[in-house]
Amino acid sequence: SPMPDSNQPLLVVDAVTRRYGERTALDNVSFGVRRGELFGLLGPNGGGKTTLFRILCTLLQPHAGTVTLAGKPIDRHLIGVVFQSPSLDKKLTVRENLVHQGHIYGWSGAALVGRITELLERFRLEDRAGDRVEKLSGGLRRRVELAKGLLHKPALLLLDEPSTGLDPRARRELGEYLEELTAKDGVTVLLTTHIMEEAERCHRLAILDQGKLVALDSPASLKAAVGGDVISVSAKVPESLRSQVTAKFGVAAHVVDGRVRIERLRGHEFIPQLVEAFPGEIESVSVGKPTLEDVFSHLTRSEEHTSELQSPCNLVCRLLLEKK
Repeated sequence: SPMPDSNQPLLVVDAVTRRYGERTALDNVSFGVRRGELFGLLGPNGGGKTTLFRILCTLLQPHAGTVTLAGKPIDRHLIGVVFQSPSLDKKLTVRENLVHQGHIYGWSGAALVGRITELLERFRLEDRAGDRVEKLSGGLRRRVELAKGLLHKPALLLLDEPSTGLDPRARRELGEYLEELTAKDGVTVLLTTHIMEEAERCHRLAILDQGKLVALDSPASLKAAVGGDVISVSAKVPESLRSQVTAKFGVAAHVVDGRVRIERLRGHEFIPQLVEAFPGEIESVSVGKPTLEDVFSHLTRSEEHTSELQSPCNLVCRLLLEKK
C-alpha cells in the first residue's frame, strides 16, 4: 500500500536507551513513525523489540532518550494497545467488553453506545455482539481486541505480535483490517511481528538486534539492498559444507534453519560450480530472489558469523539507515 503523504512523524523515538543491570536492552535507538503509517518492528528474541514496545505502552521508562507523540511526552490516554496475550473477559459478551473499556476511558451514555455500534459495524461484529467471547474463534476475538483498542479514538494503535495463534485466513483478514485503518481511517499503527507475511504489509520496517537499530526502510528497499540471488542448499553436514564453500569460493555462506544459504549475483550460473565441487555432500539446491526472511536472517546474525565476511547486504542496509 502507498506511503502516507505527510512526512511529519507522529511518534518520535529519540536516542532511547534502556538497561537491565549490566545488559543494555536498547542502545541509543531513534526513529519516527508518520501519521497514517503501518510501521513494523522486527527482531530476534532478546533483540530489544519487546522492551521498546513496553516503553511505547508507558509500562517502562527509558534510562536515556525520549518518546514523544504529536510533540508531547507519550500519554497512555492517546494510545490504544493490543497485547499478545488476550485481554478480553471471556465470560462477558462482545458488547459488554466494549462497554467496560469505554467506562475505563470515561465514555458513557449515547456517545459510548454510538461508538460501540460504529466499531461493531467496522469489524463486522454486529451479529456477534451478544455472544460470550469464550465462544468466538481466534480471528473473531482478535477483531474484538482491535475494536477495544480503538474505542477511545487513540492517536496511535500499538499491536504486539497480532497474528500469533491465527490461522492463515484470519491472519490475512487481520492484515486487510490494518491496511484499511491506515489508508481509510488515517490511524497510525505500530506492530511487532515475527511473521514475514505480516511484515510485508508494512509501509516501513525497523529491525532491532542486540539493542541496536540495524535497518530502517520499506520492505521492498530492504530486499533490494540484498541484491542478486539467494541460493539455499540442503547438505548432509551443513556446517561442514558452509566452511568448505567459504574456503573454496571466497563467498559468505551461512547456515539458516539447517540449510546453507549463499547470496550471489547470477546465482543460477554458480550452482553448477557448487554441485561439481561437492557432489557427495549436496542433497538439493534452490535459487530465488531475496525475501524479507533473508534480510532478517542477514541483519540479525550473531557476531561470530558477521565477523567472518562482511556481506554487501550489511553494508548497503546500514547506508540506507544512515540516510534516514
